[in-house]
Amino acid sequence: MVESSTPSTNAFQAQTSAQKRAFSYSNTIHQLFTSVFQQKMPADRIVGEYFRAHKKHGSKDRRVIRESLFALFRWWGWLKKVHTSTEQDESWFAVLATVAELEGHSWSQFSEAWQSFANQSDKFNVQPSTQPLVTVTDKCHFVQQNFAEVSFDTKDLLPQWFWDVTDVSPENELALIEAMSSRPPIWGRAQKQSTAQLLSELQRDDITATGSEFFTDSVNLGHKSINLNAIKPYLQGSLEIQDLGSQVIGQVCNPQASDNWWDTCSGAGGKSLQLRSLMFNQDNNGTGTITASDIRKKPLEELLKRAKRAGFKGISVAAWKDETLPVTANHFDGVLVDAPCSCTGTWRRNPDMRWLDDTNVVNDKHALQLDILTRSAKAVKLDGQLVYATCSLSPVENEHVVNAFLAQHPHFALLPLQHPFTGQTTKQLTVWPQDANSDGMFVAKMRRKA
Repeated sequence: MVESSTPSTNAFQAQTSAQKRAFSYSNTIHQLFTSVFQQKMPADRIVGEYFRAHKKHGSKDRRVIRESLFALFRWWGWLKKVHTSTEQDESWFAVLATVAELEGHSWSQFSEAWQSFANQSDKFNVQPSTQPLVTVTDKCHFVQQNFAEVSFDTKDLLPQWFWDVTDVSPENELALIEAMSSRPPIWGRAQKQSTAQLLSELQRDDITATGSEFFTDSVNLGHKSINLNAIKPYLQGSLEIQDLGSQVIGQVCNPQASDNWWDTCSGAGGKSLQLRSLMFNQDNNGTGTITASDIRKKPLEELLKRAKRAGFKGISVAAWKDETLPVTANHFDGVLVDAPCSCTGTWRRNPDMRWLDDTNVVNDKHALQLDILTRSAKAVKLDGQLVYATCSLSPVENEHVVNAFLAQHPHFALLPLQHPFTGQTTKQLTVWPQDANSDGMFVAKMRRKA
């Protein structure tokens, strides 16, 4: 942990117990915030390491610290215009107080203390909102009122380089910003039992969950933090956590019970498990198989643990050891290439990454993505399917890769897709975060015709 400079409580006239606690929280949040930028590591990892090293924090402390920190990144496109120093000064307390208002945080005693610290300077007169802040436009107006000397725009909430590499129509810009400025719910899937059974079991564990109108096995677990290891359905493998946008990929693959599929960049196997679950839903005695590959050993080990927990047979692993195909060529009914990418579609869950990354995170991966897709295509048998997916929102990593592949491999052809959330038919599908309160994803489906 990189320690930031810590002013004394006396410097900001912290007198009441609430003010002293607010000051202590501010110190911790500032240290974490500074560490993220200095170490260029994901905020989730920084926060996790901090809490493991500092057991003194109770659940309420962790909530104030964690939610305030991630909210800072969510609104940093505006707030960086206010807090332009690296010190914990009046401007820092001004942005903390503003974040609490923008997010509607319930710890008013601390946000009021942050306001009072900020307003000790003649430069600031931070005031709470006098009306509900419902839309991102409402919030922009509120911030503008509190900091009249600075100009704010809703597009500031995403870095300019994102707009440069993403094809967003003007009529959809505000909806995208709105989605990117909010937290998505926790999404999961029912495995080896009905969604109704799973929801009933979750209710017995005091977990409020609902089904989805789009997929019969999807469940919405809301926004509250959940200790999965205390939930029986999760421990028994009947609940798997997977974002709704990510679930689109398996649904597009649509594996049949007797198919053989290869997940070429499986990671810890979320989509491998989804493919097997979809096969199981059709015929639990089906002869289909899933082969999962990755260049890393630990994620594959984690996949096998998850498969065992779910009671899924027919899942095996084949690690990439070099550029040689780790599986049999011309063998699979379906090949899924969930390619490494910039992950811009997951920025709702990881708002810090939009400020840690730059345009290179998009532009530098095109050659790698095309190479992986090209090599993986060798495993598709005649009339088999090749599915390319990313969690990126940029055409550079999506349509441009698919079009380059098709230009070099005319024996593959795109298959039409129906958007599961809008019903529109398209050749290459982008799921935007605002479509169904999910992460953003891209998917294209091709068939080998010769």
